[in-house]
Amino acid sequence: MGILARIRRSRLPVEAKRPFAASEHLVAWAPVGNGHATGGSAGDGYLVATNRGLWLPGRDERLGWHEIHKATWSGRELVVTPARLVRSAGEAPDAPADVFTDDEPVSYRIGDPGELPYQVRVRVTKSVAFSTHHELPNGGVRVVARRIPGVDGLHWALRYDEGTVLIGPDHDLVAEFLAQARNTVETG
Repeated sequence: MGILARIRRSRLPVEAKRPFAASEHLVAWAPVGNGHATGGSAGDGYLVATNRGLWLPGRDERLGWHEIHKATWSGRELVVTPARLVRSAGEAPDAPADVFTDDEPVSYRIGDPGELPYQVRVRVTKSVAFSTHHELPNGGVRVVARRIPGVDGLHWALRYDEGTVLIGPDHDLVAEFLAQARNTVETG
């Protein structure tokens, strides 16, 4: 990328400005053409990546890097699969960690991506500190520890495979998997 292109990319267009937090700064941005391909309303806008997360067109809040389950880049389209909280660990005494599932993926066609796809991939990947998948008699579960920008420590979560019963005979087994994972990270 030439010097003029770098200078242009370092300045966010006025219409793309977002209410950044005090310690939040721009890392990459890209204009979205032809609106969302799927999962959202039509309209142009900007994808804006910061050290804290990804601002999507048409949304007032940023998705933290830890709130993105998956992001893929096809060379023309960025598909983002956000996490959706199903049950909070604080909701029930028998809930050992937050439980998340995939939210509806949203797709953005980008003509001039710049560094955006690279930054999204790197930052989503770096947010995952630990991940392991376990088979259960009624399905499977992924135990994940994520880093949250600006927060010390790790956030532990469970992500059950589609069709797996969340509470059932496997509950104690899942709690054991979570305890083993935490022990591995703490002693590793």
